[in-house]
Amino acid sequence: MAEFKELPADAPAGAKVLNWFENRFPTAFDAYRVHMSEYYAPKNFNFWYFFGSLAMLVLVIQIVTGIFLVMHYKPDAALAFGSVEYIMRDVPWGWLVRYMHSTGASAFFVVVYLHMFRGLIYGSYRKPRELVWVFGCAIFLVLMAEAFMGYLLPWGQMSYWGAQVIVNLFSAIPFIGPDLALLIRGDYVVGDATLNRFFSFHVIAVPLVLLGLIVAHLLALHDVGSNNPDGVEIKKGPKGNRWSKDAPADGIPFHPYYTVHDIMGVSVFLMVFSAIVFFAPEFGGYFLEYNNFIPADPLKTPAHIAPVWYFTPFYSMLRAITTEMMYALVLIVALAAVLAIVKGNLGTKGKGAVAVGALVGIALMLGIDAKFWGVVVMGGAVIILFFLPWLDNSPVKSIRYRPSWHKYLYGLFVIVFLILGYLGVQPPSPIGERVSQVGTLFYFGFFLLMPWWSRLGEPKPVPSRVTFEAH
Repeated sequence: MAEFKELPADAPAGAKVLNWFENRFPTAFDAYRVHMSEYYAPKNFNFWYFFGSLAMLVLVIQIVTGIFLVMHYKPDAALAFGSVEYIMRDVPWGWLVRYMHSTGASAFFVVVYLHMFRGLIYGSYRKPRELVWVFGCAIFLVLMAEAFMGYLLPWGQMSYWGAQVIVNLFSAIPFIGPDLALLIRGDYVVGDATLNRFFSFHVIAVPLVLLGLIVAHLLALHDVGSNNPDGVEIKKGPKGNRWSKDAPADGIPFHPYYTVHDIMGVSVFLMVFSAIVFFAPEFGGYFLEYNNFIPADPLKTPAHIAPVWYFTPFYSMLRAITTEMMYALVLIVALAAVLAIVKGNLGTKGKGAVAVGALVGIALMLGIDAKFWGVVVMGGAVIILFFLPWLDNSPVKSIRYRPSWHKYLYGLFVIVFLILGYLGVQPPSPIGERVSQVGTLFYFGFFLLMPWWSRLGEPKPVPSRVTFEAH
């Protein structure tokens, strides 16, 4: 047990109170020093580094507003929609709490998408931060599950039929699909059992997993240190600064410098967030669909069913997988196998394995319904992100020092992703189907071909230390 630290009798009262707590709870103060006041972050962070702290802010908003909503919400198929209307109309400030929660769900995905894009362009997934990225992708996956389960709870038309469509997708899985869908629903149709299951997971189980992953994400990050726009490791540079002779020379304490720095991002975010909550909480039907203000009716299907906007890029990929698309994918697999056998440095066994694997894959693709492969593609679009640290073979991390054409490729990737998101909201059409198929091929091609294209071109010289201009 550590010895108590004593202060002089004439020390300020505040210092005495703080010392009293530190003597009795030193672990908390040690954690504060390790993760805040003595955690040295690169001094060249830019505005892209606001979004991690904003994600934490939105998480707090969601937890607090969710607690107040649960006080009045009734997870019963006969009462759920009415309880939401009661919150909106009769609970004091209930409309504000509900709109903050619904807007916060969309805001969460906005900041998470931007946070992930920052990691993508600056190579924050590269060694030694592979585990940080994997934890981040797991957070994204769990966040999608949390949002989907919460989407059912208002028990409106889009909640009900959206859940019906998504849950039924699991029935396309060979052998176990029907039983799995039944297990998820808890009944033969989406109903009271489904609502209770989703409520339990949305309020208790999934948030606990989400919080655990966030803690792991932050601990892993602080163990290896933050990346920066230059992709230069400050721990490997010279040591010594005004705070410590052992600290990186290009690092500054996270607190107070970046906690104050983040206040600007928080202020701008809260202004935009408040404007949406007070003036456009439905956001044109994207944050809250108009059909969701109609009670769920199992006998009346809406003309067009689409998930919330943050799922629509992946929903577009699901819809892109038709029987025609499967033939195109079979051709791609066959060409890739031939190319690997002819051009690859494989031995006889390796070539044989590629040929057998390609034949088995083609047989499965032709023998199993396209609906199942649509589900595989939709899930694969998220799962492939986990493997990004091992797909990128570029000799440099940051986009700043990669060949200039890489910037255009990343820009095209963003445009394709946004187009897929837009098409996922729209009703199916022949032109939209073709565009979504091309977009799906580009999305997967971007990652699967990354080991090849990331090596192309001559990178620019990377500085030995971070570049920084005061602003």
